[in-house]
Amino acid sequence: MIVARSRAWWRATLALCLGSILVFVNLYAPQPLLPELRQLYGVSTLGVSLVMSVATLSLAGALLVFGPLSDAIGRGGIMRVTLLLAGLCSLALAFAPTFETLLAVRLVQGFVLGGLPAVAIAWMGDEFDRPALMAAVGLYIGANTLGGIGGRLIGGGVGEIGGAGAGFLTVGLVTLAGVALFWKLLPAPRQFTPRRFELRGALADLGGHLRHPLLLAAYLLGGINFLIFINQYSYITFRLADAPFGLGARWLGMIFLTYLGGTLSSALSGRLTRHLSQPACMALGVLILMGGTLITLADSLAWIVAGLTINAVGFFLAHSMASSWVGRQAQRARGSASALYLVFYYLGASLGGFWLEPFWQRGGWFGVAIGSWLLLGVTLAIALWLWRSERCPGRVSMAR
Repeated sequence: MIVARSRAWWRATLALCLGSILVFVNLYAPQPLLPELRQLYGVSTLGVSLVMSVATLSLAGALLVFGPLSDAIGRGGIMRVTLLLAGLCSLALAFAPTFETLLAVRLVQGFVLGGLPAVAIAWMGDEFDRPALMAAVGLYIGANTLGGIGGRLIGGGVGEIGGAGAGFLTVGLVTLAGVALFWKLLPAPRQFTPRRFELRGALADLGGHLRHPLLLAAYLLGGINFLIFINQYSYITFRLADAPFGLGARWLGMIFLTYLGGTLSSALSGRLTRHLSQPACMALGVLILMGGTLITLADSLAWIVAGLTINAVGFFLAHSMASSWVGRQAQRARGSASALYLVFYYLGASLGGFWLEPFWQRGGWFGVAIGSWLLLGVTLAIALWLWRSERCPGRVSMAR
């Protein structure tokens, strides 16, 4: 097993963090361009949000394929090939002639983007010992935030100068360069033991994970939190693009620098577990997210940015704890267990617009905040239940 801070640990962790950055650069590059795409194609707010939703929805579906498949054929090859295809999809987006074509390519891109997230943490679980796993997961989740920031900065910055097509083209070229480095850095697995892929067995594993109460609770917590967090960013771009703020695509992309709060909290989450249990950290993360949402109600751009930064701190703290909790609780088929967590995670992202749109139409950003608080109250209750269950494990009936 690879131990923390060893040369092999650093090389593997760097490779997986780079892969994570590339995934989220491609996934989120269109987000600051949504107001421009809405005008360009003459579609509604809900319609243009499908640019994000179809990708996250197909990504969620891909996780059900790549997770179980990786338990049979290995994880490294899946990550390498799907990253390459994702970069090619971004190049194709640059030349999409119609909105329907754009959505079709995003649907395909979302599917191939599911390859690395489905198996990366399972790869770590195979190769790293427990301290190495906890440290690497925090850095890996932090890399998610850097990828999200980078994609939006590239999309917004290049898009404002040369249009959306130039933004997509730049993302594609950056991705292909990064994929070459990823292929070189990722070490060959030493601990992986393949299992023969059987559809019946894969479905049985998924069913077993869903019947496991501690896993199901983490799935729901991660999915609902992400439903709120990521879709708040979509609606805040509409708020800030309109009067009185009137921000362009480049400045809307800069708003996503608030993700750096999540980079910090993810990287430090492993240290926090020395003092608090994982469920307690999840609850703390949700409370911070609720507080940040309240702050975004201010009319000052500075306070809105502060609130979004606090949101990122809270969300990524809860997310890093929930994702590592899944790896810890799953006793078998870790690939499918981790993949199922991300299915809920990205399914939440794809459905968030449908949940928040009525609140936006009726109450603007204040309505979005109300809709957010309603569901965050649910995830806070879930985190507190997990905390109680960990303290009193005999009260939880484990499904086998």
